Amino acid sequence: MNTLQNFSKGIIKENPVLVLVLGTCPTLATSTSVTNAIGMGVAATVVLLCSNIVISALRKVIPDKVRIPCYIVLIAGFVTMVQMLVKAFAPALDQSLGIYLPLIVVNCIILGRAEMFANKNKIFDSAVDALGMGAGFTLALILMAAIREVFGNGSFMGMPIPLLSDNKISIMTMAPGGFFVFGCLIALVNKFSANKPKKKDFGCAGCPSAAACGKLSCEKEAAVSD
Repeated sequence: MNTLQNFSKGIIKENPVLVLVLGTCPTLATSTSVTNAIGMGVAATVVLLCSNIVISALRKVIPDKVRIPCYIVLIAGFVTMVQMLVKAFAPALDQSLGIYLPLIVVNCIILGRAEMFANKNKIFDSAVDALGMGAGFTLALILMAAIREVFGNGSFMGMPIPLLSDNKISIMTMAPGGFFVFGCLIALVNKFSANKPKKKDFGCAGCPSAAACGKLSCEKEAAVSD
């Protein structure tokens, strides 16, 4: 695929949150406000970009037997750097994200891209893949956070919205509201996705044992139902 396709697949076709359903824990936990969503998305994207570049550069050096531990050590190093920067320049954001900022180390999106893409592709392609996946993760977080904050807190990025600020739906900022919004967005993506899975044929033609049974089982079932 070309560079544009490599980048755009993470936003639409292979969105890590709404299509691949990865990183669910930070998605639900940090999508209560748009500010938190942007902070988490940017932090995860920076870690993903740095780790993809380094892992791609070292893909021929790291032995296969210890590649996963090596990936985790590299990712942990970048997460520590990002966490220190956030603590220094955005202490309020660090306080809001809490434990979910250091937990980027075990984010399935980052480790998954390291194993599935950066380990097999060149540095430039791995960087583009990281930016696309990071953008898709950030956009999904912002979309979820906007819905939950607007209806749950009656505000957007901390700014009160007239009428809605006096009629809050508090459950939207809680876990049930997060799961509800998450499920609705996944359903919408599946509804309008151009890559829907084909329906399986459950008749004799789609049965792997059709040749062995000679369709006798199907004929018996049809006779019983009649």
